[in-house]
Amino acid sequence: MIPPDEDNIMITLNRIYKLLIKRYGPQGWWPLLDDVTHHSRYDGIIPGSDNHIFEIITGAILTQNVAWTNVDRALRILKEQELLEPRAMHERPLEELAPLIRSTGYYNQKAIKLKHMLEWMKGIDFNLEKLKGEDMSVLRNELLTIKGVGPETADSILLYALSLKTFVVDAYTRRILSRMGIIEGRETYEEIRSLFHEKFRGDVHEYKEYHALIVEHGKNVCKKKPDCSVCVLAKQCSRHY
Repeated sequence: MIPPDEDNIMITLNRIYKLLIKRYGPQGWWPLLDDVTHHSRYDGIIPGSDNHIFEIITGAILTQNVAWTNVDRALRILKEQELLEPRAMHERPLEELAPLIRSTGYYNQKAIKLKHMLEWMKGIDFNLEKLKGEDMSVLRNELLTIKGVGPETADSILLYALSLKTFVVDAYTRRILSRMGIIEGRETYEEIRSLFHEKFRGDVHEYKEYHALIVEHGKNVCKKKPDCSVCVLAKQCSRHY
C-alpha cells in the first residue's frame, strides 16, 4: 500500500527528478541505431518513421532480462539483414529469425514474441504511424493481449515509440522508491505507475527522462549493494546502509 502522506510523495517524486537530472543530465532515451557508427545513440530522437517505431518496439522486446549492449548487437544484425522493417521481419521464417537475436538470451522465446507482435501489426497493415492517434488506454490494453508483452514492455512501447504519456516501472524504480520510503515494496506494477501519473508533474519528455534517470542511478549507485557515499538522493533517503 502507498503511504498516506500524499503531498509529501508529490514533493518527493518531483524533488527526486530534479536531483537526478541535475546529477546525470538528459539521457536521451530511447537509443536508435546510428547510420554511420551502426551503434545505438542516445540523443532523444523522436521516432519519425514506421521503421524507427518498429526498431524501438523490437528493442523493447529484446531487452527483457538482458543488458542493452546485447540488444544493440542483435539490432545491428537485424539491420544488416534488412529486417528492421515490420513486413520484412514478418516474412522471415521463425527458424531463420531466432539465431539473429542470439545475443539477447532466450532468443527462441523472444523470436516467438516478435512474431506475436508482428501478427498483431499485420492487423493494422503494418501502419505503425496510425498508432499515434489511438487512445492510449485502449492501445495499452491491446498490447497487453499480445503474448509476451507485459506492462513494462507495453509502457516502453507507448512512451518511447509513440510518445504517449505513461510511466515505465522497472526493478530499479521499485528498489529506489522502496529505499526512499515512498512505497513499501509490495505494491503492484499498476499501483506504482499510478503513483507517478498522479503525483509527478511532468510532460511526456520528462516521463522519458525520469525513467531513464532511474535506470542510470539504479545501475551505478542504488545497486543491490548501494553506494550511498556518492548518492545524490542520500539526504532524502529513509534507509541507511
